[in-house]
Amino acid sequence: MTRAAAGDYSASEAQFFHTSAMKKQIADELERMLGAASVLSKHEDLLLYEYDGSVEMARPECVVFPRTTAEVVKIVELANRHGVPIVGRGAGTGLSGGALARHGGIVVVFSRMNRILEIDLENQRAVVQPGVVNMDLTRAVEHAGLHFAPDPSSQKACTIGGNVSENAGGPHTLAYGVTTNHVLGLELVLPTTEVIRIGGKTVDTPGYDLTGLLVGSEGTLAIVTEATVRLTRLPEAVKTLLAVYDAVDDATETVVEITARGITPAACEMLDGWTLRAVEAFVHAGFPTDSAAVLLLEVDGLPEAVEPQAEEIAEVCRLHHAREVRVARDAAERDLLWKGRKNAFGAVGRLSPTYYVQDGVIPRTKLPETLRKIEEIGKRKGFEIGNIFHAGDGNLHPIILFDARDPEQFRRAVETADEIIGHCIEMGGSITGEHGVGMEKDRLMPLLFSEAELDVMRRVRDAYNPAGLLNPGKIFPTGKGCGEVRVRPLPVTSSPAGPAAAGPEAG
Repeated sequence: MTRAAAGDYSASEAQFFHTSAMKKQIADELERMLGAASVLSKHEDLLLYEYDGSVEMARPECVVFPRTTAEVVKIVELANRHGVPIVGRGAGTGLSGGALARHGGIVVVFSRMNRILEIDLENQRAVVQPGVVNMDLTRAVEHAGLHFAPDPSSQKACTIGGNVSENAGGPHTLAYGVTTNHVLGLELVLPTTEVIRIGGKTVDTPGYDLTGLLVGSEGTLAIVTEATVRLTRLPEAVKTLLAVYDAVDDATETVVEITARGITPAACEMLDGWTLRAVEAFVHAGFPTDSAAVLLLEVDGLPEAVEPQAEEIAEVCRLHHAREVRVARDAAERDLLWKGRKNAFGAVGRLSPTYYVQDGVIPRTKLPETLRKIEEIGKRKGFEIGNIFHAGDGNLHPIILFDARDPEQFRRAVETADEIIGHCIEMGGSITGEHGVGMEKDRLMPLLFSEAELDVMRRVRDAYNPAGLLNPGKIFPTGKGCGEVRVRPLPVTSSPAGPAAAGPEAG
């Protein structure tokens, strides 16, 4: 288990140290409350929960699996009594260490709170527990022509509770927005053990937008035990295009021109040549392996609008030297292309013991320059860096391949990532678009925010979470960042629990 460096801490950044006797007492109390089958405390059982999809690592002291909001209240009451941190966890697919117990304590896993409580087809609403898998909600309503629009690439595994905590995005964010655009209300357990509801089934509610505040707060303000979400009607028509390029710059310039023309496709994804070859070897999606880059574009809506929009996008692609613009002939071909995109991280995991995926954001007009910069950084640092990203909204996911068994490689990989993110900020961008800050990028927050701005955020956090028990050591700089987690007995490997097997986005 790792500890943040000593330094100047607010109450919510206090360190927590627990004796062996206290750990056993807490585990015993939890077993009495929830039953032995709902509590893990043995060393070998905790190993899986020291990982998520990031390169971070931190081991909890206890893992619990509540089934009801009432059980969550009991867990919070016990944590208050003993001064023990609480960290919520969905499927562990997050990429910023957000679901890891940085200061030890109790990890609350919501996999057994996985019921869809209500589906209101007429009003296009659903009420779900936090452990409901993203794709399962869509499957439950697609017979009625509806879906849950946020679609992280890990949507077959990630949970809605995790999506809410990290404000997850996905390939179709460009047209449909991120998770916060589809969450209308929440049931929450506060650190005081109070159960409150904010928002509801209506589009807007009076007063402060507390729902907006809680979505994306990374489990530092309250524990989500229920979410009321918007369901979206499936489009009448969909066209998926694959544009093939012999030069990366041509692909990025295409995205710039699509933006300049005011065209908003449902999705606009880019894979560079190295990445698409890795994907094709794994998925056999039909990506041409001799190309330098491809754009995967999708338009949807009314049939009479989709056809001319697809034609205009194809025209822009050819104008920028696309050697081929392929239109998916049917749903099966469309699904295969998207399978290639959404399984890209797994494909890369076959080729490297570890990889480090980033999540920087830039203005779309800066794409050509930024990809050239990433290539230059990779060559200078001695790393292969693949690029697969949401080109339409400038959300980059450079993938740095390295071997975590070599501490020097890890150190240089972190340096490489920091230089890439630093360039994103210089371009007027951000340190994260959808993965969250977590414990991975907390040290980079001062690059975006002044101390006064960070202090306002801390005061909001402390108003909800004054004792700092909820997910401590996340979001705000603590003196150390990514890299402290490598000081541990065992290295990361490409085990199923490790980053090479993890899916992207939050879960």
